[in-house]
Amino acid sequence: MSTLTFRIDATDGAARTGVIVLSRGEIRTPAFMPLGTSATVKALTVEQVRSTGADIILGNTYHLMLRPTAERVARLGGLHRFMRWERPILTDSGGFQVMSLSKISKVTEEAVTFHSHIDGAQHVLTPERSIEIQADLLGSDIVMQLDECVAWPADEARAAAAMRLSGRWAARCKLAFGTRERQALFGIQQGVTFEALRRESAERLVEIGFDGYALGGLAVGEGHQAMCEVLDFAPAMLPADRPRYLMGVGKPIDLVEAVWRGVDMFDCVLPTRSGRHGQAWTWAGPVNLKNARFADDAEPLDGASDCPASRDYSKAYLHHLVKSGEILGQVLLSWHNVAFFEALMARIRDAIAAGRMGAFRSEFKAGLDAAT
Repeated sequence: MSTLTFRIDATDGAARTGVIVLSRGEIRTPAFMPLGTSATVKALTVEQVRSTGADIILGNTYHLMLRPTAERVARLGGLHRFMRWERPILTDSGGFQVMSLSKISKVTEEAVTFHSHIDGAQHVLTPERSIEIQADLLGSDIVMQLDECVAWPADEARAAAAMRLSGRWAARCKLAFGTRERQALFGIQQGVTFEALRRESAERLVEIGFDGYALGGLAVGEGHQAMCEVLDFAPAMLPADRPRYLMGVGKPIDLVEAVWRGVDMFDCVLPTRSGRHGQAWTWAGPVNLKNARFADDAEPLDGASDCPASRDYSKAYLHHLVKSGEILGQVLLSWHNVAFFEALMARIRDAIAAGRMGAFRSEFKAGLDAAT
């Protein structure tokens, strides 16, 4: 396999904290990966992203293959050099965006054929092409298998068909990936909310053998409670000695609940998307800076934070920037939000190490309840 190693330093119930070691650096787990969709974490410089404590970011295969094209990124030295981020990068397979953003022509055993949402040009994405783009052209450190993520809701027959196709594609991805010294390959468990399908998917992936395993097909509309019910059984189906990655999740409470159930890695658009729309995430829940009550509020979002955006600017100033449509407002709120998510993960890691994750979970939920 690869040089990826995963060390678990402490556990508290199903929750665990440790370190993923890759050639470009170490990733402290549980880890939140800011989304660098188009070779940028939106509105932030790489220096700002690094300052939040992020050990790894995520790049998006679908967007990069369309613009500027994976071949161009390769000619310019690969994704790390292109965007000046020298720490680990995980790339998704492109499958989810193909399903959600493009006008799909068809999904067959061989490939997904789709039309670009940018210019309508037709593209064919096979498992082999997805691996080529991620591993050879973009040069990511963690490569994801191509899978089919079905839209919610899906009946059991549809979920089973997509899960089994994803399993066959997983085997093709593993073959195309081969043996690499500096890169890792993750498989993706599918099966929507059906326990038997999740188990079948996990067994197939473990049989193929991957460096890590993701839980796919969640946070697609099923809701927090249904997601937690799946996480009550799905993570434990995956090998305990490998990283477990919950894709596309989520709100802070989602992260806390998923860690409690044994998940190690997360990504979500939420911190930067919220920031661009005037919303800040805090220990008391989300805050809408558009609200007139902040117009004379001289307090910062978090005076105890190490992040300048959280600590050094008043809510009144942030309110003014948002209401005026100033770009700096989007920058500062995105920076604050990414820093908050990273601070949350740091507190979670500390809580697990101290054997008080259950207490932290209760306190965190109580803080949110008190604010509502």
